[in-house]
Amino acid sequence: MPFHARSAWIRTLSQLALVLLGALALGLLVGAPWPTVTCAALGMVAWHYWRLRRVLLRLTARQRLPVARGNGVWSELDRLLHRSQDDTRTRKRRLVEMLRAYRAAAAALPDAVVVVERSSQRVQWFNEAATGLLGLQYPAHIGAALGDRLQPLPIARWLAAGRDAEPLLDVASPANPDLRLSLRLIPYSDELWLLVARDVSKLMRLEQMRRDFVANVSHELRTPLTVIHGYLDMLDPGEQPAWAPMLAEMQRQSQRMTQLVEDLLTLSRLEARDTLAEEAVAMQPMLATLRREAEALSQQRHAISVHDEADIDLLGSTKELHSAFSNLVANAVRYTPTGGTIAVRFARGADGGIVLSVRDSGYGIPEAHLARVTERFYRVSTSRSRESGGTGLGLAIAKHVLQLHQARLEIASEIGRGSTFSCHFGAERLLPRHDTAPGAPIVQEEARSTR
Repeated sequence: MPFHARSAWIRTLSQLALVLLGALALGLLVGAPWPTVTCAALGMVAWHYWRLRRVLLRLTARQRLPVARGNGVWSELDRLLHRSQDDTRTRKRRLVEMLRAYRAAAAALPDAVVVVERSSQRVQWFNEAATGLLGLQYPAHIGAALGDRLQPLPIARWLAAGRDAEPLLDVASPANPDLRLSLRLIPYSDELWLLVARDVSKLMRLEQMRRDFVANVSHELRTPLTVIHGYLDMLDPGEQPAWAPMLAEMQRQSQRMTQLVEDLLTLSRLEARDTLAEEAVAMQPMLATLRREAEALSQQRHAISVHDEADIDLLGSTKELHSAFSNLVANAVRYTPTGGTIAVRFARGADGGIVLSVRDSGYGIPEAHLARVTERFYRVSTSRSRESGGTGLGLAIAKHVLQLHQARLEIASEIGRGSTFSCHFGAERLLPRHDTAPGAPIVQEEARSTR
């Protein structure tokens, strides 16, 4: 107990003792000691009741009351309550000021910010930008279901994904179809989520301009490259033996340029599309084709195996899926040294879907580069890419093809031990296979040849 509180208790007890002794002495003088002491005790009880009532009034009063003066325990308690109430009011005022500052900051943001209740998916609060970008009106839409307010966007299904919800990078605004929005869900607590919508119309226009530029330039390069190929084919190295190395290098570089142009056109075509024509993709001949392409590119320098363990087909575009898988296999061959192994495996995934994986024993990719290897023209090692003849667009093409099939590309790699590229398809993409006996996995393997 603090010293001042202990002193207050001592003073109060001393006063109580003095009052009772005085009452007893007065009672002895008048010849009625106990009635006098009783009256004094009742007076003390009444006085303490009155001080207790003042303490209760201070606890329940909304306005500040003056501090009682004195040295007793009730005065000390009154001062302690006054100090505690002052501290509480100060903290509450600071909290209110902070909340007002945060709300003003959120209201000033150019991005729409919406607080959503997790269980009911209802709107709890939104800033002013949400009115212009999402069409939410205050106070009519407070407490309304967010999915109903943002039609025709697939918000309800997106919110149902919770922490696994991927950002919606390009969707039309419900308030203005001319605006393009990027939506991101931030689960910042167990009960509340934060929906952030950003206007990306200008970025989308710039991105479209870039795509158009790349597509147009790539298309225009086809004609001069065709002319160059024609003249190079007309030149006979036998007539000028000294020119043979130069002509061979010119042909290699022109073919590489042609491949780069074709990859750019493919990527531009994929980026310009939202959906693909879907058909039954026969995976057994697809895997056989991938094996032949890997063998042709390897030239007997690697051990190549293809394992078909799923006994199912896919729903999608045969042409685009072949392009994606072929790029993964080609990368594995290019970046695996002679004598290495390349394994293609088609099997069911743990989540009920299907996985096509390409595993190699190549150089591996440093962890710092894994997040960027699917960017166009990104190279982990420029020297190796030039030696292998890659264009730097293969993984970008594979990623876009998988996104159009609602699939994802996962990359696992370790330096010196190789990499694994896995294409994960959902259960809705699975089709029964009719051309093979169920339960009979097909394994095609080529033994490693002598170096």
